[in-house]
Amino acid sequence: MTAIHGVDAARVHEASRLVAPHIRHTPLVPAPGGGLLKLESLQPTGSFKVRGFFAAAHVIERERVARGLLTMSAGNAALACAYVARELRVPCRVVMFDTAPAVKVNGVRDLGADAVLMPRKRVLEWIATRAWEDDPEVFIHPFADEPVIVGHSSIVPEILADLPEVEEVLVPVGGGGLICGIALGFAALKPGVRVVGVQSDGYPLWPKAFAVNGPPGLTPDTIADGTAAPFDVVMFERLRSLVSEWVVVPEGTLRQTVARLATEVKVVAEGAGALAYAAMVDGRSTPRTVAILSGGNLDSSRLAALLTE
Repeated sequence: MTAIHGVDAARVHEASRLVAPHIRHTPLVPAPGGGLLKLESLQPTGSFKVRGFFAAAHVIERERVARGLLTMSAGNAALACAYVARELRVPCRVVMFDTAPAVKVNGVRDLGADAVLMPRKRVLEWIATRAWEDDPEVFIHPFADEPVIVGHSSIVPEILADLPEVEEVLVPVGGGGLICGIALGFAALKPGVRVVGVQSDGYPLWPKAFAVNGPPGLTPDTIADGTAAPFDVVMFERLRSLVSEWVVVPEGTLRQTVARLATEVKVVAEGAGALAYAAMVDGRSTPRTVAILSGGNLDSSRLAALLTE
């Protein structure tokens, strides 16, 4: 089923209740030039992904969870899955692109999970053939499963508690789970808030997909590795209906924004994490605008290089 139905205020608050013991209510901090940053980089694994994975694990039968958890990921979903599995004391295996940053691969292994690295083409084949159905573990889709998406809606009550007058939220987009959850949350709790998707021109998957009405056949060429998700027809329809607007940020601007966040805000953001702020400083910075800084899992060598460009 494509559409997600029944996400009302009660369901959003229930998602928040389920994940609250495991996550942080991350702060909104002022951004240079105006607007506010929601620092999801301060979550236990350095990104928002723990919200969705804890929410999903809570609704899976305990007997199934005991067999272990399995996901695929460019990195942050892998970290979240590994963290949740460790907290639940069950095994975990994650399929990752072999181009995933070392900080994410090492983080997965440090959490006790098995990181299986594959070339991008093999990972896409693994997804297309639903190869996980032959595996013993419980598969949690990194962005398309409904419980994962509803889990991400838990970010909305936090924003409304800290900025009740919010008018617009800028969200980095990979597979689309985060922005769908945020859009559903605002539709339930404060209709009328604009939810804007942001991607890099190094991989503008969704704006291109909507332009051609289908898979655009792009290969990622961006430091925002967290947005390098494949086209998914279910998410295509969800994003079409839920996202107010799309913004594409030049890759050069994104690189500068990572450095600017480190030097001016004193916050480390990975490429995907910096996307929303990069869009906000380009004429969208109002006191009622929030940019989601989705993650901070950045290799130190890449940060050093960006700071010296």
